[in-house]
Amino acid sequence: MELFYKKKTKSLFFIFASLIIGSIINSCSKKTEEPSPIVEITADVPVRWAAMTLKIAEKTPGNTPTYASRGFGYLGLTMYETVVNGYPEYASLAGQLSDLTTLPKPTIDLKYNYALSLNAGQAYMLRSIYDQTSGANKGSIDSLEKVILTEISKTEAADVVTRSVAYGQEVAKIIFEWSKTDLGYQGYKNNFTLDYKLPTGPGIWVAPTFSQSASQLPLHPFWGKNRTFLATNATLTMPKPIPYSTDPRSQYYAQFLEVYAKNKILTQEEKEIALWWGDDPSRTFTPPGHAYSLANVAVKAAKPNLMRAAQTYAAVGMSIADAFINCWKCKFVFVAERPSSFIRRNIDGAFVQFWPEPPFPAFYSGHSVQSGATATVLTALYGSDFKFIDTSHQGREKDPLTFIEFKNRSYNSFWEAAEEAAYSRFLGGIHTRSDNDVGLAEGRKIGQNVNALKWKK
Repeated sequence: MELFYKKKTKSLFFIFASLIIGSIINSCSKKTEEPSPIVEITADVPVRWAAMTLKIAEKTPGNTPTYASRGFGYLGLTMYETVVNGYPEYASLAGQLSDLTTLPKPTIDLKYNYALSLNAGQAYMLRSIYDQTSGANKGSIDSLEKVILTEISKTEAADVVTRSVAYGQEVAKIIFEWSKTDLGYQGYKNNFTLDYKLPTGPGIWVAPTFSQSASQLPLHPFWGKNRTFLATNATLTMPKPIPYSTDPRSQYYAQFLEVYAKNKILTQEEKEIALWWGDDPSRTFTPPGHAYSLANVAVKAAKPNLMRAAQTYAAVGMSIADAFINCWKCKFVFVAERPSSFIRRNIDGAFVQFWPEPPFPAFYSGHSVQSGATATVLTALYGSDFKFIDTSHQGREKDPLTFIEFKNRSYNSFWEAAEEAAYSRFLGGIHTRSDNDVGLAEGRKIGQNVNALKWKK
């Protein structure tokens, strides 16, 4: 019996020792394979940068829906890539996006504060995308970067701060250099080009008389040639508009007649809906800015960690950027007319729609496609029954054109908001239902492709 206990004790000793040694070996092995992960850092830093991005989009002269959508794509992606290597279960999108093959990685076994990396990357990218920004706008970017840097540096070692900032800037620089090759670089310098020859004929778009723009030229007619973030979005089959006809019995005639009839009996609430989603680029952060704002609303409500927040802005940003490229490709293949010109020619020569027209063709609706794409990615991230209040225009003064107040709007889901955004263009008299329905459907496809990226390993 004594011998049995001696043998048992000796065996237990060796088992216990083996477990300790194995644990140490496994721990060392993990350290050499991946950088130190972030643990439950909040979304505060990305939320503040998203708000700053929206402010710069609104305040920078010459910004347009097309150019703004591009910026949101690169800024969202930069958020994601500056933090992704701090979360071992997540995957970089390098190698998954069009022509973006590699991105810098942090040094193994060294500590990083990825909130600092995000902070540095957003400042670098925002200055670079809006390189025409100066004065107060540039000062706002510089100030936010410094404030966040100072806050976080109080609890981090100096070498961690220096290393984290340098890493964020390095990632942003590579992404920005890649952005220069997409054909949209500095697009604000050529919003209305003389190189495009507008076709003429039945059903072809003409410059509006009641317009958001003083230009008689269409906005960015070649934007559809730009590189999409996802190759799969570039190869989606282009939808076709309803065939032109002036026959009152035709489907084409019926869709414009419906716009005309509705614009004569708009209720106060319907006018408020049209206004809420109007997002006139000369007065707001542009229509894609509204989508990026909804991403911010969702993040603030859901309170995800740093990584999931960054994924939110990346998914929404790239979705709306690709949505506008695909939409503009279609717009300038068909160059379809707006309701106003058809109605004045064939129904009522004195017709004036409720909302001023944007300076580009109708089919299909940009608001609708980007709203459908946004709803698709946000639903995948936060669920189909996510209730929220859209505060995107909170605090704005009455609209100077209609004198209507901006009132926050509540929704039971992201798709409810998307469908209302699309419907608002019908209420404004600048799109038919067909324009909007097709836009929502195309947006869903674009968002699904973004969801299908390998976000996690």
